[in-house]
Amino acid sequence: MYTIDLITPGLSSSFDKVVSERDITMFGEVTGDMNPVHFDEAYATATPFKGRIAHGMLGGSLFSTILGTRLPGPGTIYMGQTLKFKAPVRIGDRVTATCTVREVVPEKRRVTLDCIARVGDLVVIEGEALVLAPARA
Repeated sequence: MYTIDLITPGLSSSFDKVVSERDITMFGEVTGDMNPVHFDEAYATATPFKGRIAHGMLGGSLFSTILGTRLPGPGTIYMGQTLKFKAPVRIGDRVTATCTVREVVPEKRRVTLDCIARVGDLVVIEGEALVLAPARA
């Protein structure tokens, strides 16, 4: 865990996840997003994706894992997130999400982080997050 006094620009953390069939099923059940592009191969094959893809927000949620458990970590309050979906994520893809501190406003405990997710060298999601970092107890 990083408290606001320990956070500096350039500090970074990553999280890897191999996307499984189960992940897509559970994400659809939790969110109610049962779009056939995620669940029906015949349907998905007829789309520009040429096959099933994971929910964009499933990939985007990996940033939340970093922010809530690693950087800054427990006690962090998520204030905002922007995301641009650059390429699809498919079942079996290993997604590496990385958050890097861009700006720190210590007096407000605010931290802006650049967020990027890759499958190999391919950028699949990019954006930024704004969080309220924990203070030293």
